[in-house]
Amino acid sequence: MIYVCAYNRTVDKVEKFLANEAKGTKVIGAKSLEEMVATLKKPRRVMMLVKAGAAVDAFIEKLDHKSESTAGSPDRTISANVLMRLDCSSLMNMQTLTVPLLEAVTSLLMVVTPNTKTLCVAASLWERACLFGSGVSGGEDGARMEPSLMLVVPLKLGLILSPSFRHCCQVSTEPCCDWVGEEGAGHFVKMVHNGIEYGDMQLICEAYHVMRAPSVWTMTNNEVFGQWNKTELDSFLIEITTDILAFKDTDGKHLVDKIKDSAGQKGTGKWTAISALEYGMPVTLIGEAVFSRCLSSLKDERVAASKKLHGPTAPFEGNKEAFVEDIRQALYASKIVSYAQGFMLMREAAKEFNWNLNYGGIALMWRGGCIIRSRFLGNIKEAFDKNPNLVNLLLDDFFLKAIHDCQASWRNVVATAVALGVPTPAFSTALAFYDGYRSETLPANLLQARVNRIDL
Repeated sequence: MIYVCAYNRTVDKVEKFLANEAKGTKVIGAKSLEEMVATLKKPRRVMMLVKAGAAVDAFIEKLDHKSESTAGSPDRTISANVLMRLDCSSLMNMQTLTVPLLEAVTSLLMVVTPNTKTLCVAASLWERACLFGSGVSGGEDGARMEPSLMLVVPLKLGLILSPSFRHCCQVSTEPCCDWVGEEGAGHFVKMVHNGIEYGDMQLICEAYHVMRAPSVWTMTNNEVFGQWNKTELDSFLIEITTDILAFKDTDGKHLVDKIKDSAGQKGTGKWTAISALEYGMPVTLIGEAVFSRCLSSLKDERVAASKKLHGPTAPFEGNKEAFVEDIRQALYASKIVSYAQGFMLMREAAKEFNWNLNYGGIALMWRGGCIIRSRFLGNIKEAFDKNPNLVNLLLDDFFLKAIHDCQASWRNVVATAVALGVPTPAFSTALAFYDGYRSETLPANLLQARVNRIDL
């Protein structure tokens, strides 16, 4: 019989969990890490699900301290040095894998919200026989109810472990769980996922903003997004946008119009932008998505500036229905660029750390339980299936045609937004990137000439 022991540093949370979600199950609680370790039968396995940063370090340090007290135990499991030489095929007939992280804990699944420091943590744990880690997506509920898991283990172990974890992941035609790579690969992929999520959200907000410009709106806002969700933009974020825009408060007015236009952020998009700078990759759309949230937080300054800084006031005078369709196509084209940039960043990191990333498989892992799940991801999988060495999604035949078909509408939306004085940083940077990427010659020669002149 398998028992699960739940632990949280806040004891009240454990007690509430046992009295509610875990009531009637085989889950028991622990008030300390020592009690948790003592409760678990060998081989002990611990799943750590926390935010990146100090919480990860503190948890591992406590486990490490606990392990030292049992170092002399005669029934301690395989040593780290033996693990590194272990033939994984010998484990295939075992019901569960029992390879140690620390002396008291047989294995640890490190599931954290990633940042670049995660790579250092992963490398340190690997040396001490940490079995595996995983990036996880799905939000607070999704982490418990059919998440997407991006496993990080040596290849052979990954192939063995994946089937076990697929059972707890979101399933459509295929589970959203697979082996990603070694060391911190899964956490890095999850970080890029979060950055793309920032980009998707910003693009949807800009489409919404442009449609709210004077004389542009043609239907109730939720109807437009509801129709878009029946096209290639079919996605979880478009779906919930439709619901949000339709929701009315008790007074009959739309709730979204009562919400303060100042967005917070948890830092996950920022980590992607920082990584892009570190690896020299032009992941411009995610960067603009982060900066847009920063700008939105300056609410008091924006209110004051709106009374002094003037811009265009003329209303839109074109064909409204046609322009709304242009916005849809601009959103689709910009979304393609955002994902292309995200995969560029993953490819560059893979070169740096010698990861063998399965890009098509990554796209499939971002379905079901993920916030960025969409029909679009299947097209990415097909692109990498056709050409595993594809340098950029923009060069795939499917996306090449999609961008070509949307290009006139895309340019019209950016130009019209400028004329109306509506900020569209994500739409604009996506188009600028596209024009830069397709340019055989850029003015960097003049830039380099100036640098050389200054250095003389």
